[in-house]
Amino acid sequence: MKLSIILPVYNEEESIEKLYREIKAVLAGLPGDYEIIAVNDGSKDKSLDVLRSISQGDDKFRVINFRRNYGQTAAISAGIDCSQGEILLPMDADLQNDPADIPKFLEKIDQGFDVVSGWRKQRHDNFSRRLPSRVANRLISLITKVKLHDYGCTMKAYKRDAVKDVRFYGEMHRFMPALASWHGAEIAEIVVNHRPRKYGRAKYGLSRTLKVVLDLLTVKFLMTYLTKPIHFFGQAGFLMLFFGFLSGIATLVLKIQGIHLNRTPLPLLTVFLIIVGVQFILMGLLAEILIRIYYEPQAKLPYSIKEKINFK
Repeated sequence: MKLSIILPVYNEEESIEKLYREIKAVLAGLPGDYEIIAVNDGSKDKSLDVLRSISQGDDKFRVINFRRNYGQTAAISAGIDCSQGEILLPMDADLQNDPADIPKFLEKIDQGFDVVSGWRKQRHDNFSRRLPSRVANRLISLITKVKLHDYGCTMKAYKRDAVKDVRFYGEMHRFMPALASWHGAEIAEIVVNHRPRKYGRAKYGLSRTLKVVLDLLTVKFLMTYLTKPIHFFGQAGFLMLFFGFLSGIATLVLKIQGIHLNRTPLPLLTVFLIIVGVQFILMGLLAEILIRIYYEPQAKLPYSIKEKINFK
C-alpha cells in the first residue's frame, strides 16, 4: 500500500534537510510506493526555500504552502486531504521524531490495526512540558475511554479508511485516535524513540494545557451527543426545571407560614431556574437543527493553500 508521510513545518529550516535524508534512507529499505508531503504552515524563516530546493530534485517530495500560520491541526488536515496513500503517517519536522520508527508503524498496520499511536516513553523535554502532558494524557484517556500513554505524540499511522470521515479543527489533531475509535477503528500503541531538539525552540508551552482541556470538552460532546444534542441540553433543562419546582414549593410553604417573601431569595431562585431550564431545552432544539446542517456536505476548509508543488 502507498505510504504518505506528512510533515507539518513551522520555522524548521535547520532540521528539514537532515530529516528528509533520514526519511529517504528508511524508505529506501521498504517495499511499496510512497510520497512525502511537507506543509509549510506560514514559516517566517527560510523553511519554504529549503522545501522548494528539495522538491526540485525529488518528485515524490511534495510541498503545500499556506498563506499564513494556521496551526499544526490544519497542516496535518491539509496533508491528509492532498495525500494519495492508503497509509498516512504524520510526524514532526523538528527531528525529535525518529524516522527509523516508521517500519514499526507499518508492521502494526499490517497486523490489522487501523490506527497506531506513538508513545514517547523516554521523553527529552523539560519537566514543565512533561508534567502537563502526563496529566492531559490521563485526563483524555479517562474521558474518551481510549487508553493511550501519549496523545501528544505527532508520529502516528492511520489507514485512510479510518480517518476519511473525520474532520479536524482548532487543535484537535492530538485527539485523532479517539475520534477514529469513535468511528470504529482498532487502535494500537508502540514505543517510539524521542530525540532531543537540536535546532530552534519548542512551539508549545504551558499555555497549551488550557486549550487541550477545552478541546477535550468538545471531543467528549461530539463523541457522546453529536447526533442527539437534545439529550444533553434537555437533561440539563429538566434538571433546572425540577429544582425550580422544588424552590417554588418551598416558597409557597414559607408564604403559608406567614414569612414575607422579601426575606428569602427563593422567589428569585425559582424564576431564575425556570427561565434557565426553558433556555436549555430551546438550545437543545436549536442544536438539533444545527446538527442537520452539520451533516450536509462541507465545502469550507479550515485553511487556505497558496500553492502546491509536485502535485499532479
